[in-house]
Order: sequence, then C-alpha cells, then structure tokens
Amino acid sequence: MPETPRASHGFPGRLLVFEGLDGSGKSTQAALLGKWLSARGYRVFFTEWNSSELVANVIRRGKKKGLLTPTTFSLLHATDFADRFDRQILPPLRAGYLVVCDRYAYTAFARDAARGCDPDWVRTIYSFAPRPDRTFYFRVGVSVTLRRKIASRLKINYYEAGMDLGLSDDLEESYTKFQTRLKREYDRIAETDRFTIVDSTRPVEAIQAELRSNLAPLLENFPTGADLLHDG
Repeated sequence: MPETPRASHGFPGRLLVFEGLDGSGKSTQAALLGKWLSARGYRVFFTEWNSSELVANVIRRGKKKGLLTPTTFSLLHATDFADRFDRQILPPLRAGYLVVCDRYAYTAFARDAARGCDPDWVRTIYSFAPRPDRTFYFRVGVSVTLRRKIASRLKINYYEAGMDLGLSDDLEESYTKFQTRLKREYDRIAETDRFTIVDSTRPVEAIQAELRSNLAPLLENFPTGADLLHDG
C-alpha cells in the first residue's frame, strides 16, 4: 500500500484532541472513539491530563496545602504536560499510532488565562507542543455542567470551582464564576486555533456518529495494524 502522508506536525501518526469544560462529555466521547478505532484495527494510544507520574504527587500536595499560586499552578502543569508529551504522546506519534488525548495544551491555555496568567506567556511555555490533526471542543453551558455534576453526585473540586481565587465563599457560585471565565477562554481559542466545535447537549450516540464522520477523511488510507503486518 502507498506510504501514508505525514501530518503537519511531521510524524506518521495522528493526534486527536478532546477539549471542553469538566462535565462537557468529552472524556466519555474520547473513550468511545478510542474503542471504536481499536475495533476497526487501528493502533490507538489513549492519554489524559495529569497522567505524568513525575510531578503528580507534587501537584496533589500543593493543592492539599493550598500552596499553588496561579503561576506555580501553571508551571507545575506545564512540567507535567512536558513529561507526558515526551513519554506518552511523542513515541506513539512517531510509531504511527492514532493518539487520542483527553485534554492537551489547550487546557492550560484556557485554565491559566482564566486564573490571570498572561496568555502569550503560557503559549510560550507550551511552544514545543505541535498542533493536533483534530481538536474537538465540546461546547456546553456552565449551568449544564453544574447540573450534570450535581446529578452524578460527583464532588465539585476546590480548584475546579476556582475557590483559591476568592471569587465567592459559596462553592457552587464560585464554580459558576470560574467556569464562566474558563468557557470564555475556550470560546476565544476555539476560533483562533480552529477547533471543531461539538454541541455536547445532544445524545451520546449522535455526538459519536458525528465524530466518526468527521474523522473519515483523516483516516482515508491511514494504515491499520493488519495493513502493517501484511506489508511486513
């Protein structure tokens, strides 16, 4: 079979990124898509935010003791992502895998700016991260994510609610204010970085069908594991 063209990032694999607010449904869709791609014979590698062991314990201790300023928060997550990129994302990209990322550098672009960091400074820190082949942004209202949180009985995280920023003493009110900031940043970078916007208020099945259809042109002539074994 003909050689698969390299993507703009220069690697034979493809980088598929899922972004959005907590509770937007992106993690569910990323997992479903990864399983579907694997079932079709593609070599798939799945990775998610805060999955580097290098600084995970430091971040947890810093959060627990309330020691993280917006700048240290940003730098620690950048260190985590750099290690994750070097160990988890880059090797499978080089090996020709479909790399499915539940959150990428864009999470930092949105969160750090929402916490008051300079957006240009944050982008400079992550300048080593190549542009993905697809970035799906699961757009949803903050009130919807809050309802989903409450319905799922998942505890609202202190930092997820932006409580460290002093926005409100009330957890839900602080959550709404911080997540509104976060959504504003996501909406802004969705335009500048040409995200594929997904209306995540629709049924799970409808969203998954849309994702698969969107990826069809990207997967055309992309080799499966069986193709590679046959060529070998």
